[in-house]
Amino acid sequence: MKTIRFFFCFMLILPFLGCTSDDGSNETAVFAVPIVKSLDAIRSGISVTGARETNSDGKIYVSQNYLFYIAQEEGIHIFDNQNPASPQNIAFIALEGVHDIAVKGNHLYADNFVDLVTFDISSIQNITVINTLQNVFSFYPIFPDEAEFYDYTVMPNANEIIVGYHLETKKRPTGMHLNFANDAFEGAQGAGGIVGVGGSYARFQINNNALYVIEPFHLNVINISNPLQPVYVSPIYMTEWFGGGQFETLFKQKNYLFVGATNGMFVFNATDEFNPYYVSGFSHATACDPVVVHENTAYITVRGGTTCGAIEDQINVIDISNIANPTLLSTYLIAQPYGLGHRNNTLYVCCKNGGLKVFNATNGNALSLENTYADIVTDVIPLDSHLIAVGMNKIIQYNYGPNFTLQQLSVVNF
Repeated sequence: MKTIRFFFCFMLILPFLGCTSDDGSNETAVFAVPIVKSLDAIRSGISVTGARETNSDGKIYVSQNYLFYIAQEEGIHIFDNQNPASPQNIAFIALEGVHDIAVKGNHLYADNFVDLVTFDISSIQNITVINTLQNVFSFYPIFPDEAEFYDYTVMPNANEIIVGYHLETKKRPTGMHLNFANDAFEGAQGAGGIVGVGGSYARFQINNNALYVIEPFHLNVINISNPLQPVYVSPIYMTEWFGGGQFETLFKQKNYLFVGATNGMFVFNATDEFNPYYVSGFSHATACDPVVVHENTAYITVRGGTTCGAIEDQINVIDISNIANPTLLSTYLIAQPYGLGHRNNTLYVCCKNGGLKVFNATNGNALSLENTYADIVTDVIPLDSHLIAVGMNKIIQYNYGPNFTLQQLSVVNF
């Protein structure tokens, strides 16, 4: 079980964490207190209901006429999107540990903290769980920035996991005790059915009968040739190539996987779907880094800041015509770039508070900003028919207009 690695590391540092002094000092500090839940309760809490509102940040995924809003650590909202001008919120899958999904044919695959859950969605009005592959993923909740110390007195027992933290003010430790701060736990068409499309922040990708799931330090390979019984094939650890960064996103083009990491882009050949292997990489300073690819060009948004790194915000355009040696074509400086997408020589870049930017990408050596839309969005999916963007509790759909313009079709606010 992969959570063993977490506990082994944790036991090594136990003597240094959260000890209080007996010197009578009244000075206080902020502690991160783990929120512990049983795996049995998490697994039994899966349900399917009618449409529901959300208060959670999310991702988007599209499969055929359905639009999925993946509310992080809450559940999956399902929209009938046959008419993008009027999407209908029709169903909700309550899935407490969900962070990403993939759809192939009539089957939806989702993570539930440490499990992979398979749903039969052949009837959206009667969605059912058909398999739970247990304990195949690691899960490390984000350590809160405000915390100065970790409260080790709260520990998960067997069959329990830490799903998050809450903050408490307690007496400050003194002496030779570790300050356990923010970075403490850093450590198309397919055979058997149509495969859906995710945004640039996707962590799941399907390649024929293989499901790939990216984690911070490795790639999981799962055989889904039998949806009733997925089989975990192997983890592919890539530390020897990526030099200390963490993997964040996964993009597939043809037989290649493109991993967006905090220190660059890494390419894997997945011709043998169950045995992808490293081909090449493009490195940059530490930053948040999704990547999308179109033919012989990769586009990377590189965002610095307090949680991402010190690099200046930018878009990198990478020539991958020689897949063994990706080279930088150009760099475009831009504030707060998040997700991105490419269609018909047009690059769409979400700049959060800076709006949705539309670039002429005909010439990779010189991106040209053509239009900016004030909508606050963080990721996009450029379909052939129209563009879908996602923001906090919001989905916006646009028609493509002439001269790199967009015409708003609909807005869904949760």
